[in-house]
Amino acid sequence: MTLPYLLLDIDGVLIPFPAADGSTPPTHVRHTVLPTGRRSDDSVPIWLDPSQGRILTDLLTNGIVTPVWCTSWRNDATTIIGPLLGLPDFPYLDLPRPQITTSHPDGYLWKRDHVDVWLADAPAVWIDDDFTSLDHDWAAERTASGTPTLLVQPDPHLGLQPEHLTELRTWVSRILTTHAA
Repeated sequence: MTLPYLLLDIDGVLIPFPAADGSTPPTHVRHTVLPTGRRSDDSVPIWLDPSQGRILTDLLTNGIVTPVWCTSWRNDATTIIGPLLGLPDFPYLDLPRPQITTSHPDGYLWKRDHVDVWLADAPAVWIDDDFTSLDHDWAAERTASGTPTLLVQPDPHLGLQPEHLTELRTWVSRILTTHAA
């Protein structure tokens, strides 16, 4: 069996959204970055947990998943976010820039149609904070039809937590064992 893809979002996963009072988790360090296409006087503040870089690097270098950025940060995931976390270089899914006012224009995450075509019948773990019940139904249907799919949905104000990676490791171990038999 092909290694499952790990589709990794950034906003709400690695960069938590500030709480109502503007606070961010105390584990996260503030950075100011300049995404592609922004003027030099239009930088963006972000917060990253440096320990996530080490944890993700351990996961990515043990060869149980094939990582791919799945984020509106596109190539900036590779050139800005990855280096700030000390992550190994890995590709990104070249998502379009849709003209939408909600991330769920059809009741599910706007990325899903592009992900579905790109994945074809490859197994996948997708970590994103913005899934709806229709996305979870899609993952269950893929799994039921023989394409293992796991959605991991962190709280967008906390971001990726150790228990999410434990869930990922357990799931990958189970599907690799099942499909090896």
